[in-house]
Amino acid sequence: MGNFLTISRLDLQSSFHSKWFWGYTLCLLIGIGSIFASGISDSRVSGFTGLTRLLLIFIQACNLILPIFILVSTVRTLVKEKENSIFEYLLSFPISLKEYFFAKFLSRFIILSVPLLGSMCAAVLLCILKGQKVPYEVIFLYTGLLMVSTFFYVSLSFLISSIVKSQEAGLGLSLFIWLVFIALLDIALLGLMIKALLPENLIYAIALCNPTQVFKIAAISLFDPVLSVVGPVSFFILDTLGSIPFLVYAFCYFSILGTGMVFSAFYFFSRKDLL
Repeated sequence: MGNFLTISRLDLQSSFHSKWFWGYTLCLLIGIGSIFASGISDSRVSGFTGLTRLLLIFIQACNLILPIFILVSTVRTLVKEKENSIFEYLLSFPISLKEYFFAKFLSRFIILSVPLLGSMCAAVLLCILKGQKVPYEVIFLYTGLLMVSTFFYVSLSFLISSIVKSQEAGLGLSLFIWLVFIALLDIALLGLMIKALLPENLIYAIALCNPTQVFKIAAISLFDPVLSVVGPVSFFILDTLGSIPFLVYAFCYFSILGTGMVFSAFYFFSRKDLL
């Protein structure tokens, strides 16, 4: 545990001193502040106002931008250190591969989670200062979704980084995977079903395997009990399964699949030539 904690602490310190971390944090905080400053949270659209109005906008940003940011910033973690011959130096110390791998994973997850938690706290604080009602139960569930989604994409990044042989290949593969996830959202799925005459059950199965679609449906269902802002595929899934069962599915999907990818990544990492 001593080596594990030391590697985690050093990686956290390095990240906290890096410009990309503070840029990432400022972008989230400025985004939250801009939405409040623009007065959008004071408007009412389809029954949504206050913090729920803000978070509905924030969901779209998280669903499109957060995955690619996590992938791009994390996918080079392992392969970069191999290319820079850092492993040759580290392996000269009494550090096991398991301690190094999981310490790096934990520090990356913390670094990417802290700004998200800070932005949610800032949104709640601004809402309180403006005298608006705060739906704490929804906030806790939504924050939990953000955390398990972040865990999933960090796990995917480490899996890619443990397989590819260069940073360029890792970036290219992560960008391709993100584009596939985005392409298989509601509109594209509906068009695919109409164009290719695919069975509707196959379309819904694809939707339930797409992490961006799962996050979108689960997050919006917290704020939209009448499903007025979801697409046709999302509407059918929620109408069939129900809001609570789908939330359970979303948490299990991100947690179980993320855990599987972490251990798969360690399996490939521990068996490849690190030098």
